[in-house]
Amino acid sequence: MTTELTTTGLALTDVAAAKVAALLAQEGRDDLNLRVAVQPGGCSGLRYQLYFDDRNQDGDIVREFGAVKVVVDKMSDPYLMGATVDFVDTIEKQGFTIDNPNAQGSCACGDSFN
Repeated sequence: MTTELTTTGLALTDVAAAKVAALLAQEGRDDLNLRVAVQPGGCSGLRYQLYFDDRNQDGDIVREFGAVKVVVDKMSDPYLMGATVDFVDTIEKQGFTIDNPNAQGSCACGDSFN
């Protein structure tokens, strides 16, 4: 298992990092990382997946944001270069969002991109 530690690529805002840290504290787990992946699917061809993961895969790229570690697999990383994960909490929407300059287009629901 090779894990590469880098500080470029996908970014996590301070607000998103604080929310991830709060969720992990609520679960009482300090062994989990936030995994961000790009998978085939959705109406535009590709969709994001964000979930907590305690596994390490060969070629994973780990980025640290304070106490939070974000893990991206080597296949998803090129799609996420320069992307920013944020957390919004408004009257209209609550949840994590991804601003990705690599996305050429997205579907109306905002769940997938191409």
